[in-house]
Amino acid sequence: MTVLYIANTECDGTLAKVSLEALSAAKSLAEGLGADLAVGLIGADVAKAADSVAGCGAKFYAATDAVLAGGVYGADLAAAEALAGAVSPEIVVAPATSRMSRALPGLAVRLDGRVDTHLSGLKAVDGKPVASRWFYRQRMEGTLTREERPWILTLDSGCADAFEGAGSADVESVAVDLSGVRTKHAGMECVSEDQQTIRPDADVLLVAGAGWTKKQADGGVHVDVAETLIKDFLGETKASLGSSKSLVDISGEGGAVISFLTHMHQVGQTGASPRHPKGLSTCCHGEEPHVVGWRFIGERRAINTDAGCGWAQGKCDVLYVGDAFEIMKKVNEMLG
Repeated sequence: MTVLYIANTECDGTLAKVSLEALSAAKSLAEGLGADLAVGLIGADVAKAADSVAGCGAKFYAATDAVLAGGVYGADLAAAEALAGAVSPEIVVAPATSRMSRALPGLAVRLDGRVDTHLSGLKAVDGKPVASRWFYRQRMEGTLTREERPWILTLDSGCADAFEGAGSADVESVAVDLSGVRTKHAGMECVSEDQQTIRPDADVLLVAGAGWTKKQADGGVHVDVAETLIKDFLGETKASLGSSKSLVDISGEGGAVISFLTHMHQVGQTGASPRHPKGLSTCCHGEEPHVVGWRFIGERRAINTDAGCGWAQGKCDVLYVGDAFEIMKKVNEMLG
């Protein structure tokens, strides 16, 4: 039996943190099954990425071409198919990056296999691979296994420790037929670090609630002040920014909005469930739909003017009772 790990390289030729986490899971699964581990890398140049994980003890394969630097679906699918053809794996494990999440369901169709995505864990039980996945907005975790092969699996971030073990990898190149790829990659435009507000690997998550746009003690609405306070905090700490559903939806109700918040920032029952070591909720209600999104935050703190709010009912580690405008102003002064 062979477990094939597939991942794409990033712009700088390295592997993303989620890719290193998926490699740890694939290695552990292979060891539990008594299977061989193969690593297949996709990119324009994979030497740097291969050397960074050479200590995993796997046999390395590479699908390399300038076209594979751009994340074109057809090219990534062709590369993944070529890697699978070289290895003939029973299990394929990949990180849930945007590129792998797009390409691997197509690989399952081409190989007449089965695919399960956004998994939360992998392990071997009685000689069989078993996958874990959250259901009903992270309220229940289920386990599943399949008899069909190849079984293709993508693992979400934060579900395993990132692999560490650099060295010098001996990589076997695999030919990829890209003649059928019609889409052309024109380039990539990346935002600057200061403009970026969604940072999955940040140590701190700051979540803004609808209270920032409501009338304050003086009877006025001060969205411009709120924007400045939030931006200053993000700039000093390089924290990630989240938002409650009520805040991102408020524009449809004709209310004042924070200009740089979108539905991509939404955290909660109908949003993302981020995994940061620390989180600070500001002007949020702290009831279950929002708290569900905080399930995997390590240390949870909140600011609210109401000492009896939802956060105070055992849902956060520390509650600061006070005005978020004044508290965040003082925090920014201390950081500056």
